[in-house]
Amino acid sequence: MQFDRKKLTDSQLINLYKQILLPRLIEEKMLILLRQNKISKWFSGIGQEAISVGSTAAFQEDEYILPMHRNLGVFTSRNIPLSRLFSQFQGKMQGFTKGRDRSFHFGTNEFHIVGMISHLGPQLGVADGIALASKLSGEKKATLVFSGDGGSSEGDFHEALNVAAVWDLPVIFMIENNGYGLSTPSNEQFKFKNFIDKGPGYGMEAIKVDGNNILDVYHAVDKAAKKIRKNPKPILIEAMTFRMRGHEEASGTKYVPQELFDKWAKKDPVNNYEQFLLKEKIISQSEIDDLRAEIKANINNGLKLAGEDIYPEVNTEQQVADLFLQVESTVIEPKTDNKSPKRYVDAISDGLKQSFEKYPQLVIMGQDVADYGGVFKITEGFIDKFGKDRIRNTPLCESAIIGIGLGMSIKKQKSVIEMQFADFVTCGFNQIVNNLAKSHYRWGQNADVVVRMPTGAGVAAGPFHSQSNEAWFFHTPGLKIVFPSNPYEAKGLLTAAIEDPNPIMYFEHKALYRSLTDDIPDDYYTVEIGKANVIEKGTDISIITYGMGVHWAKEAMNDLSDMSVELIDLRTLLPWDKETVKASVLKTGKVLICNEDCLTGSISGEIAAWISENCFEALDAPVMREGSLDTPVPFNADLEQNFLPKERIKNKLRKLVDY
Repeated sequence: MQFDRKKLTDSQLINLYKQILLPRLIEEKMLILLRQNKISKWFSGIGQEAISVGSTAAFQEDEYILPMHRNLGVFTSRNIPLSRLFSQFQGKMQGFTKGRDRSFHFGTNEFHIVGMISHLGPQLGVADGIALASKLSGEKKATLVFSGDGGSSEGDFHEALNVAAVWDLPVIFMIENNGYGLSTPSNEQFKFKNFIDKGPGYGMEAIKVDGNNILDVYHAVDKAAKKIRKNPKPILIEAMTFRMRGHEEASGTKYVPQELFDKWAKKDPVNNYEQFLLKEKIISQSEIDDLRAEIKANINNGLKLAGEDIYPEVNTEQQVADLFLQVESTVIEPKTDNKSPKRYVDAISDGLKQSFEKYPQLVIMGQDVADYGGVFKITEGFIDKFGKDRIRNTPLCESAIIGIGLGMSIKKQKSVIEMQFADFVTCGFNQIVNNLAKSHYRWGQNADVVVRMPTGAGVAAGPFHSQSNEAWFFHTPGLKIVFPSNPYEAKGLLTAAIEDPNPIMYFEHKALYRSLTDDIPDDYYTVEIGKANVIEKGTDISIITYGMGVHWAKEAMNDLSDMSVELIDLRTLLPWDKETVKASVLKTGKVLICNEDCLTGSISGEIAAWISENCFEALDAPVMREGSLDTPVPFNADLEQNFLPKERIKNKLRKLVDY
């Protein structure tokens, strides 16, 4: 193995040796602790240390790196105290996740590292977001994100590289090609020979390096980073290497031919670099021995401090509280009494526009939102007022764009992401439920992202443009869900959602866009998230609903002039207003919960169960529900009307009256 020091001094070369030796000696110790059952799992990076250490050494300390399983060298090269790392591995409080996640599944803004989630690919979109935020703020910073050869088979890999290329983002995609995805060899993962063949297809530069040569890695990353700091563009680097142990220790290595181990053992990145330093008389054997003894002592001291650390206290209230970034939230009232008639769609546009004026770094991303103004024209004219940097057309890359939202949050920037139709959110589902929703609970990083979801049926758009899918997210802790039923709330809940630094799913009903008009304030204002609205007060029956259900309920109530019906618009679905619901049920004793969503598995079921458990003694009739049929949404207008619960709500209400 040939080492080219270029202009590196002896001191720099020795420092690189210290950095590459540290993770190797930690790993050797971790393997002992694993056998002693003092840590629960270990993903070994032995044989791949040169990539992590060489890359990190070439980066500035305040530039973000997004590592994976086998990148211990990133964490150690950023000088994270070993005691904190070891506490993290053991699920203790001085780690980075309060015992809520393991190994390298964490981030730390203090050390400018964003750890992985088990799904591998979403990390790449987050890196795009950090790079975008850096570019928009003019920071001249690079971002580095790792992927294995196996993880590159995920769609997130394509999406992230595609967006980075289209948007000229200053991000380096480091592909650690070790030949295996767990036990599956490369020839069963992909047909191409080299990852650098992919670069030209995306329109980006691609470089291949010997991933076991720390100087080759350092020089390649150093050169790439300097280039993209000056001229933002993504670069793909393929680092050829080999995993000398199993995917994780329990999986073993029987599936790998012995001749591969024999071949790559000769290319050991630590031993070969050490021999180079000895040969060039840059370091002596006695200095190496002293250094190894010093590092081992530091490791043992770190383990001692971690051993003195405590495990997390079981505190249910604290666990729930840490789902969200807790902030003081006050309702903002309009400054004047000025009002004007606005359709539901205009109210959304107005709230979005005023939020852009209030938050200069706010960005909206979505398909066709720029010059075209979005398919529903909500951002029409925005590009003239706010510019293309902030009103960003996206490729058809829902997962990458949502990941970019999280990346921008890491850089303390807000974003609104428009799903062209709520149905299309399935393509970005993983990013929402596993990244946005969990990041604050896992490592204290809020996701300051609003996902706008044009939803609902009644417009003859068929199965893929009409679904009510709010229940998909209702089951996910760490998300908030709002669903306005009128123009006043459409504006006020959107501005409140953008103010809130937590991930919010904002549902807006397509059929209400141009069919509903109210006089609403011209000024900026907010509507409280988490608070239901009692639209009509009554004493005989409670109707609990939201969205289009509010309007169906009003129509049904007109047929019951002899009954006193209380109509509650939930407005916020997560967290929903239990106090208002309970007060109404205790007063009326009869409840109908209705929603546009298919009945089975809908939000109404959870509310009904809660009422039955907490208000049973006040009930004078069974809690009744109504929703759409348990079928996909049909295209034909007559079939669609039969699918929707409008008429069934009327019948169910009469049944409840007669009970």
